[in-house]
Amino acid sequence: MQPSADATVFIVDDDAGVREALAWLLRSRRLLSSSFSSAEEFDALLQGGFLPAQPCCLLLDVRMPGMSGLALFDKLAERGLVQAMPVIFLTGHADVPTAVDMVKRGAFDFCEKPFSDNALVDRIEEALRRSAEVLASQREKGALQSRLAELTERERDVMRLVARGLPNKLIADQLAISVRTVEVHRARVFDKMDVKSAVELANLLRDLG
Repeated sequence: MQPSADATVFIVDDDAGVREALAWLLRSRRLLSSSFSSAEEFDALLQGGFLPAQPCCLLLDVRMPGMSGLALFDKLAERGLVQAMPVIFLTGHADVPTAVDMVKRGAFDFCEKPFSDNALVDRIEEALRRSAEVLASQREKGALQSRLAELTERERDVMRLVARGLPNKLIADQLAISVRTVEVHRARVFDKMDVKSAVELANLLRDLG
């Protein structure tokens, strides 16, 4: 599975030579990139309200003047962005233990300088696939929440009991309504939530958390 054509690799490194080499490497593999010379410059993008809408990942230098890559990673983690925008740290040998710790904290991977072009691109493509999966899941969850918002309060009451596996008669007794009314609400819930059975509805609500 190849990353989508609109996927973007963000590069944050204070070394212009490294940025240019990475941008060239990515162009040679038909991958789009966007470079930043400092963590502060990339953070300004985040402060502007940036949220990933297309698959992306971040190549992030560990040590930079001013804000470090580690500090920027903490900001990304605080904003809940490290799943949709996987982070691959670029590190010198001395920083490997630190990079390993960052992976334990949620970074996607790290790549030691000087890096193997093929190995790095392989990890970048895997990170972009991960990003695509996360974004697709977020969009699906958002669509489900929109459908839930369309339910009336009574439909929500019926939905919860249907999802627990209760038959219409017991639902009617618990809600003090007629069985026929339960059937109508049940049909509307199934239609609005786009499900065919109580089991499917229960699974949907479980996935939604």
